[in-house]
Amino acid sequence: MRIHLIAIGGAAMHNLAIALKENGHDVSGSDDEIYDPSRSRLEKNGLLPAQFGWDENRISEELDIIILGMHARKDNPELLKAQALKLRIYSYPEYVYNASKDKKRIVIGGSHGKTTTTSMIMHVMQYHKMNFDYLVGASIEGFENMVRLSDAPIIVIEGDEYLSSPIDLRSKFLHYHPHTAILTGVAWDHINVFPTFEDYVKQFEKFVASIDKEGDLFYYKNDIYLEKIVRGTEIPKNTKSYGLPEYTLKANQVFLNVATTAYGLSIFGQHNLENLEAARLVCAEYGIDSKSFAEAIQHFKGAAKRLQRIGGNEQGELYIDFAHAPSKVKATTQALKITNENCLLTACVELHTFSSLNKVFLPQYKGSLEQADQAIVFFNEHTLKMKKLEPITSTEIIEAFDHPNLFVFTDKETLKQHLLEQKWEKHNLLMMSSGNFRGLDFLKLCNTIFSA
Repeated sequence: MRIHLIAIGGAAMHNLAIALKENGHDVSGSDDEIYDPSRSRLEKNGLLPAQFGWDENRISEELDIIILGMHARKDNPELLKAQALKLRIYSYPEYVYNASKDKKRIVIGGSHGKTTTTSMIMHVMQYHKMNFDYLVGASIEGFENMVRLSDAPIIVIEGDEYLSSPIDLRSKFLHYHPHTAILTGVAWDHINVFPTFEDYVKQFEKFVASIDKEGDLFYYKNDIYLEKIVRGTEIPKNTKSYGLPEYTLKANQVFLNVATTAYGLSIFGQHNLENLEAARLVCAEYGIDSKSFAEAIQHFKGAAKRLQRIGGNEQGELYIDFAHAPSKVKATTQALKITNENCLLTACVELHTFSSLNKVFLPQYKGSLEQADQAIVFFNEHTLKMKKLEPITSTEIIEAFDHPNLFVFTDKETLKQHLLEQKWEKHNLLMMSSGNFRGLDFLKLCNTIFSA
């Protein structure tokens, strides 16, 4: 088929484009701006648009399908042309569902931890040579692409609660109708499209209602909102809560205990262990017992930017994480501090999303960095202007985070200089963002501050 992707540069969209080309489709795409890694990966696969920007002349009756990304707007000229020609227009989750209607669908949802949990399931299934498709929101060791669509009988999908497209305002995960589902927790996010917490919670209620009634739902037992949702919604036949697995911590390493055997893990932190337990329950439903799961998961090194170790030495280490919402920032900071309790911790978070840069939402961050010995908040005033948000001040941020040792920076070079001036002896650095701190070179920074 001839398939054109409008807003091809998105994380999921560009991976979907690559997967479609690998499946033999004639694929084209457009976008007004594309940054790395999307740009390099599209170029490598011969899919980078020759010119950036929108052009209705790209759209003709010769196209079989349009896949519309969320980055486009309702008045996008290519979209308007496609609508005028009455072409079939999908959002990417809608397309993924249509490509997987005959498969067993495993969907991982929740405000936090869904990428890691999805990655764990994928890793274990691949380790045991299972044939499955997938859609995940980060790069994972052992997987060339973040999307696979084939004739496999199973698909593992990271289910996002954000909107599907500018003309499809349903949450993405409502398209998938899973046979097996995980919900990791609910913590308010995406204030731009869910202006109240009640609006946000409603999406998860709809998700639970969309699960196959003869299927499986595994939900985190210590989340009060999930407990309310489960009590108030018609739930699948096999619904179970989960918590922490049996584990021990020795010399800053976590060991998973299965029967009489302890399996050393590369991951750490309570939140990651809860994700592991959810992944174990799902894998058990698909024929992988606890021992086989443990044999595989001990080799799991994590997904990109999910508590990813950049480098360091015996004095300290630098980690990066995708954490940006308050609950994610708190869980990640706590995990690193508890695992390295004899080291100081500087935790730096970039305010980059619409929610995090919104004055109404800022108080949600209170206490999120409390485990850090030094806290840093970075934001860029250009990002505020691009998102058409009101200016925020350092004082407002300091009051919102309520940390006794907090610094605020709006310039990358000033932030970098501050970090270079610190004493990095028994001292770790954690950088958290859904962005990249205006292009800060983490490896170079790490090699400088942790040089021998």
